[in-house]
Amino acid sequence: MIDTVVIATDGSESVERAVTVALDLARRFDADVHALYVVDAGEVESSPETLREEFQDALESQGEKALESVSERNGGNVTTAVREGDPAAEIGEYAREHDADMVATGTRGRHGENRFLIGSVAERVVRTCPTPVLTVRQLDPSEA
Repeated sequence: MIDTVVIATDGSESVERAVTVALDLARRFDADVHALYVVDAGEVESSPETLREEFQDALESQGEKALESVSERNGGNVTTAVREGDPAAEIGEYAREHDADMVATGTRGRHGENRFLIGSVAERVVRTCPTPVLTVRQLDPSEA
């Protein structure tokens, strides 16, 4: 039984299909939906010091927009959260805190010699998350 689904989103195109699949699954199980955006503290810290605050604000704003998009797609029935830290660690911690039954995330859908790489954050979530992880690759337009 799936009662709680956490959708990890960064607002990118590569996560759109994951949001669609996760929301469909949540509807089928009548599960609670949580959408999570993590501001990557490493990215902020590696930015020039004079731009850090502005960069942090921009990432938080991007996160709010990404979460709003997920919420709108589910009729507003979504618990949303913005966290800061290491994305994979924060996603796992959030899943633990909310007793999630599944975490959904998008991948970059690489081709050729990189086809086994699913994206550094998604890969770390799969390896470290205490709950099952659904990874969904964004399809190329020719595959849709």
